Amino acid sequence: MLTSLMRGTTALVCLSIAVPAMAQDSNPGFLGTLILTGGKRDLSFGTALSRTVVGEEEIQDRQASTVAQLIDSVPGVTLVNGTTPQGSGINIRGFGANTTYGSDQKIAVQIDGASVGSEELYRIGTQLFTDPLLYREVEVLRGTIGSFAYGSGIVGGVVKLETKDASDFTGGVPGFGGSQTLEFSSNGNGWVSSTNLAWMPTEGAEFLLNYSLRDQGDLTAGDGSIIGNSAFRTPTYLVKGKFTFGQDDAHSLTFSHSSTVADDKDVPFDQFVTTADSFGRVDRLTETTQTVLEYRFNPASDLIDLRANLSYANQDIESDYVSGSSPLEGTPSFPFLLPLVNADHRYETTKLTVSNRALFDTGAVSHDMLAGFELQRRKRADQSSAPGGTNDRLAFFVVNEMTIGPVTLTPALRYEKSRIDSEKALAGVPDTYEKDALMGGLALAYDFGNGLTVFGSAAYTEGLPIIDDLGTGATEQRRIRLSEKSRTFELGAEYTGTGVFAAGDTFTVRGNIYQTELWDITSYTVAGAASTELDRVDSRGFELEASYGMANGFYVDFAGHLGKGTEFNPDGTNATWRNSPADRAQLTLGKKWDDRFDLSWEIVHAADRRDAFGADLSNSTVHNLRATWKPQGQAWLDGSEVRFGVENLLDADYVGHLSSPSRKAPGRTFKVSLSKTF
Repeated sequence: MLTSLMRGTTALVCLSIAVPAMAQDSNPGFLGTLILTGGKRDLSFGTALSRTVVGEEEIQDRQASTVAQLIDSVPGVTLVNGTTPQGSGINIRGFGANTTYGSDQKIAVQIDGASVGSEELYRIGTQLFTDPLLYREVEVLRGTIGSFAYGSGIVGGVVKLETKDASDFTGGVPGFGGSQTLEFSSNGNGWVSSTNLAWMPTEGAEFLLNYSLRDQGDLTAGDGSIIGNSAFRTPTYLVKGKFTFGQDDAHSLTFSHSSTVADDKDVPFDQFVTTADSFGRVDRLTETTQTVLEYRFNPASDLIDLRANLSYANQDIESDYVSGSSPLEGTPSFPFLLPLVNADHRYETTKLTVSNRALFDTGAVSHDMLAGFELQRRKRADQSSAPGGTNDRLAFFVVNEMTIGPVTLTPALRYEKSRIDSEKALAGVPDTYEKDALMGGLALAYDFGNGLTVFGSAAYTEGLPIIDDLGTGATEQRRIRLSEKSRTFELGAEYTGTGVFAAGDTFTVRGNIYQTELWDITSYTVAGAASTELDRVDSRGFELEASYGMANGFYVDFAGHLGKGTEFNPDGTNATWRNSPADRAQLTLGKKWDDRFDLSWEIVHAADRRDAFGADLSNSTVHNLRATWKPQGQAWLDGSEVRFGVENLLDADYVGHLSSPSRKAPGRTFKVSLSKTF
């Protein structure tokens, strides 16, 4: 089916790639972008890079409870297991969160540069445990080609979150500013309060404090049933400061610290299900913190734009078994189960990334080169269900975007060396393991000069062994001595133009085909065989994003993905890749009346869906309505915004793709938010 579908869409792909790029500070490597849209989402395209940015306006409009909920509208992105920050996970192009773990190491998540959410903890999600209202922007890079500045073994992609700044509220001038947001949700009687206080005492100093409290009861599905284990309460805060100094403000120092906490009582140990199973119930305290200190030196020189980013990410998960809650209590199996459900997990990641971006010419070739190194230490406490140890890594990377007339050629390289030390002595096997790898890619784009660009890329990466692979058994020893390998090929096109169909309109469209092959697999096993790894995984798909806006304010946004994956067993048999994303199309029709009012209707259709156990699910179609009103005319109303939304308007009863069959999607939900900027 996919082959014939791709033949039919190849012509469309070849009608769709981006015009030359303007450099953008926020995205090192493949820096060229163009932003031109009339719709709700800015389509920021980088040369040969599958990149989607969800800006602050859309973050507020979507009124999402989790960041995972926010970005599942991006082509190829799947929200696994729902609507709670503790249990939900992010899957990109079939990699990332799965039905057992919140991560498989093949996507990277960064908050202000801090690496978060990468541990494989059994039946525990918590890979992106934070509140959406802390962020001004969420960027999703799909695939491997744009990942070499961020890590190794990245197959699905990178999720980058950028917290708000004080200058966002003060307008960049000395003084006080801030905002207050109140949001209410009918399903689960949810509510949110988010407060920002900003102060710029001088032009060279700014400070921001955010406190958000999000509360939600158990949700109701489309058939009226209660979705168990869907309630949560998460207080979150952000402290951020920035100092700019030196001649021409060439130096800056930015500090940010954020924390999110959930104190859950008498909840299922398994965060992916709705009711307790044989694992029983626990009291669980989860706390995630990120601390970042970044120095930037950006003098009046094209050759120097230096950044040094020092980050520390820490997640504590303390679980206490609730006596009598497991049906296995009192059986011979229970003594083996108790250490799992009564474990306290802690993992810490300390990282220093130093990079420099240089712009220079060598004859007819213009270079935009990012080069740097990274030092990282990841430490995890030892538990019976999760081996403890330390993983030290050193990496060097370079990404050089070279432009020769209409041609842009971008080679990228990353070298990474890893050392893992076990926290406890391992009988009969080494306590220390070392591995290194050289990986890279090449992207090529051609600009026709009329708004049309075609591009292609090839990328190779290796996933080095992780702390989870420590152990004395034959399976663990095989995994920790091996690195997973993958290669990805992409081909596509972009087109951007104005006055395309009518005077004053704007039209942007991007389509790309990708194919990924994964081998030397250590993270996926044959179905029903816990100690036998798959031979290889092949994943391919087609992604399309488009935005059209008319001068009268009418707009259309589209995002879609078609894909197919195959997993191959060592005995030569094969099956559908268990984590493949669903075929999905999202269409938004809207109308804007200047900056005062925005009304939109979103239709999301998904097909070729499966639940967490591989059972087929029927197609689903969900309708969402959103309205934003910004009152004007009265001084006291300046900075006020009112948002109203209806999610799952027709109260559809369905289970989300790759979710546990008992965890249905929420039914009809009315949401309203009031915000005031001062």
